[in-house]
Amino acid sequence: MENVFFVGINGIGMSGLAKIMRELNYNVAGSDPSSSYLTEEMRKQGIKIYSEHKKENIENMDTLIVSTAISRENPEYKRALEEGIPVLKRGQLLAELLNQKTGVAVAGTHGKTTTSSMLATILLEKDPTVVVGGIVDAIKSNARYGAGEYFVAEADESDNSFLYMRPKYSVITNIEADHLEKHGSLENIKKSFNIFMQQTEKEIIVCLDNKNVQDLIGYKDNVITYSLEDKSADIYAEGIKISEGKTLYDVYIKGEYTGEFSLSIPGKHNIYNSLPVIYLAKEFGLDMNEVKKKINEFKGAKRRYDVLYDDGNIKVIDDYAHHPTEIEATLQGARSIEDKHITVIFQPHRYSRVKFLLEEFAGTFKNADELILMPVYSAGEKDEFGVSLEDLLNKIGHKNSRIIKDKNELEEELSKRNESHVYLFMGAGSISSFAHEFAEKLEKQKKGIN
Repeated sequence: MENVFFVGINGIGMSGLAKIMRELNYNVAGSDPSSSYLTEEMRKQGIKIYSEHKKENIENMDTLIVSTAISRENPEYKRALEEGIPVLKRGQLLAELLNQKTGVAVAGTHGKTTTSSMLATILLEKDPTVVVGGIVDAIKSNARYGAGEYFVAEADESDNSFLYMRPKYSVITNIEADHLEKHGSLENIKKSFNIFMQQTEKEIIVCLDNKNVQDLIGYKDNVITYSLEDKSADIYAEGIKISEGKTLYDVYIKGEYTGEFSLSIPGKHNIYNSLPVIYLAKEFGLDMNEVKKKINEFKGAKRRYDVLYDDGNIKVIDDYAHHPTEIEATLQGARSIEDKHITVIFQPHRYSRVKFLLEEFAGTFKNADELILMPVYSAGEKDEFGVSLEDLLNKIGHKNSRIIKDKNELEEELSKRNESHVYLFMGAGSISSFAHEFAEKLEKQKKGIN
């Protein structure tokens, strides 16, 4: 393997691996009709990026990297299959790189990006390699190549690609029903996580407060547990309080007081996300005073309660939450620190997710003062699951909610408002660009620019 081609290179997962492979002196190219803020970064590294998928693009390439979202009818993929050019899934390449080092794989239905980003941040002095699903502020990117022994990565259960991994350490933040269009049932998801646990060489750090995780612990002797509810856990937090926008809490590891930690990002779920990081920091011999400082300064990964604009009157936040549990946790955190009217603009992600998780959306937005529901972001799916936006709105059951059909109508609605507000844009699709455009418009208005 010398000349590597990434189909869909501008995706958050693909771009990270492309950058790592370029750092390892491979000849890297790729194609993607869409562009992102990562595109220019890759071009500066010498990565050639085509804006169309064409079979001619893979001339002289000896390996093709694809994600599960890429169809075999894609012209590059099709040519590779016809000509016998080796094709690797993104997860296979990631695992191949991680398995060569002291791999730390962060898995779970929610919290993977925040946990892995926080871990990458506190590990920087060890010069780790990092591949995560968000932009980490400390490295201004979603990936970095490091000469050190550690490799921090998210482990993706959505397509079972995490089963290629043989990590030294793994973290499981939680297990819930998701991606049922691929897995079929929660039991199948749990079976996959069980295999993942068995493939971890040293320690598996798991959340004891998640029932589905509890079901898998069994008699494995290399499991380390963390909790906010059970003091018998190996890692335990208590004394939680909120002061001046920060969350303070005491941490105990195996019965010993480790210290008081503080988080600048809101929500109980982020305390959970920090506990395996604190444990691994101690395990890897890091200075705990420095760890406390870095955790306090950690602002989250991009698209995780990402404040885009705040003039003291209006605040605009971009958040990736799209699963009902994520949404509820994010809004609980928001309610704990925001003292203004909270308007959520939510874009559901995938028709299949709306269908399979419809019942779980009931009451999810109760901590919002207002809900604006946007059309579903399809992520390439066809609208063939027989569920409508009206069905979702009725199931959510929020008394102050309505549907807005498109971006233009949303812009018109928001332009009428000037009262004190928190606008929380939520979803895993194009809603992020709406949030950025709205924040930029407010910034220009503040500066008197038309």
